[in-house]
Amino acid sequence: MRDQQQYEEIRAAAASVYNRMTTDGSGDWGMAIDCWDWVPGVGLIAIMYYGEQLEQTEAVQYVHHWMERNERLAGGELVINAVAPYTVLPALYELTGEKRYLDKAAAVGDWLLREAPRTREGALEHTVTEAAAFPEQVWADTLFMSVLFMAKLARVTGQVKYAEEAAKQLELHLRLLQDEATGLLFHGWNCGEGHHMSAARWARANAWVMLATSWIAKEIDQLIALPASITERYTKLAQGLVENQGADGLWPTVLDRPDYYSETSGSAGIAAGLLSGIQLGWLKDVYLQAVEQALQGIISHIAADGTVLQVSGGTPVLESIAAYNSVPCYPSQYGQGLTLILLTMAAAMYEGGGCDATAE
Repeated sequence: MRDQQQYEEIRAAAASVYNRMTTDGSGDWGMAIDCWDWVPGVGLIAIMYYGEQLEQTEAVQYVHHWMERNERLAGGELVINAVAPYTVLPALYELTGEKRYLDKAAAVGDWLLREAPRTREGALEHTVTEAAAFPEQVWADTLFMSVLFMAKLARVTGQVKYAEEAAKQLELHLRLLQDEATGLLFHGWNCGEGHHMSAARWARANAWVMLATSWIAKEIDQLIALPASITERYTKLAQGLVENQGADGLWPTVLDRPDYYSETSGSAGIAAGLLSGIQLGWLKDVYLQAVEQALQGIISHIAADGTVLQVSGGTPVLESIAAYNSVPCYPSQYGQGLTLILLTMAAAMYEGGGCDATAE
């Protein structure tokens, strides 16, 4: 990543992906951004990260204006997936000083602490905006959609209660979802029935956890000590992921099925999680080789207009492993967002002089 031409390519790709995200996607479930759910939420998180890390003031202002334009849409009963757009509120409070952002964030944080449904094992039950219920189910998605928000709120407020709950949920999700034999994560766990349902080691599930774990840790490490099991499970996950990376630099949509199609959003999230782990000092620099390979593969899947291709559609825990290979691909804010996060992280590390893939 120290090559100037490659750096410029990464910066240009990030700008192109961002611009595609902020064009009018009305009527398109995947690319619509002016609505309140996890899909635009992931996009917002990525846009804010892009703006802050690469000093793109326009992007930060976009998030601010988005919230002013769309916060009225957040009404109704809270669910895990609909917490995702709130993840930018702590940063908006820091940016603007507007106390209403902090007050709303605290209200959502307290809902997560006191009212959000939990499984018998204490994990947040995954709830969605659609008319569907998944009682006693733990999904990998929850860490990025809600627990990351709690960690950011903890840092901004200094409230240990949010940090402790974030760490608790992180530890629970890793323990319940990790396959001890491979280090990889299953998509979900049914606490009531005591099994992993279809037992799919779904790529994007692993991406949500790989990235969220390192980001959550970074937000709360000044408030509490993380349990050692978190870093142990994270490093085991990283090793398992690298062992299943494809020759094209990407990961198949089900990690241990190399005959299944390569999937861009999961690959971007996994690579970003690896890079974040290196930044934290949890992973050795040798993992940069896997990140480099993923970057090359992902950039080749970005169209001229900034559309990220080969992104699988929204995916609940499916009835069989084979069903994951039948999920159609189409552009989405979460595919754009995970890709933008990776590109931003790579560009920022280059600028900081810390991205030599040959390091041991």
